[in-house]
Amino acid sequence: MLKVNFHPFKNLETERLYFRRITHADAAEVLALRGNPLAMKYIPRPLALSLDDAIAHVDIINENIDKNTGINWGITIKSDDKIIGIIGHYRIQPENYRTEIGYMILPEHSGKGYVTEAVKAVVEYGFNEMNLHSIEAVIDPDNFASERVLLKNGFVKEAHILENEFFEGKFWDSVIYSVLKRNFKK
Repeated sequence: MLKVNFHPFKNLETERLYFRRITHADAAEVLALRGNPLAMKYIPRPLALSLDDAIAHVDIINENIDKNTGINWGITIKSDDKIIGIIGHYRIQPENYRTEIGYMILPEHSGKGYVTEAVKAVVEYGFNEMNLHSIEAVIDPDNFASERVLLKNGFVKEAHILENEFFEGKFWDSVIYSVLKRNFKK
C-alpha cells in the first residue's frame, strides 16, 4: 500500500510559477479565490464569505498536510508572493496508488497557461515524489477550460457520471479524467 509523507513540506517551482505552503497570512487571497463566484462556478462547494471562512479553509489544508492525507500549494507568480491559485492532491487512495488533483485560479489569471503549467508540476510531483500509479481529476462537464488543461497534460476521459452530486438544490454531473504514470510525458 502507498505510504505518503509530506514532511518536510516541499515547495515546487516551474519556469514562471512558485508553489508554497498556504498560511493564515494568505487569508485575503484565499477569500478572493474561494469567495469569487466566477472562480467557484464549477466547484460545488459553498463560497467563502469572510476572512474567518478563508482561515478555516487554510486550516483544513494544513491539517491534511500534517496528517499526510492531502497536500495543497498556493500558486504564485515568481515575481510576486501573493497567491493567485491553489492546487493539490486530495482524496488520496493509498490502496490504489491514486489521488484526485484539484486546482483553481483567480479569473484574472486564467488564459495565460498558468494552470496547465501548474498541473504538470503537481502531476510530476505525484508520480515522482508520491510514487502514484494514477491521478484523476473530477470536473464539471461544462468546464471546457479545465478539460483543455487536462488534455494538454495527457489526461484521458474515463467517465461521465450523471447527476451524482447534489448541491444548492440541483444535481450536478461529474466527468472523470485520469492519467497513468506510464502515459505521462514530462
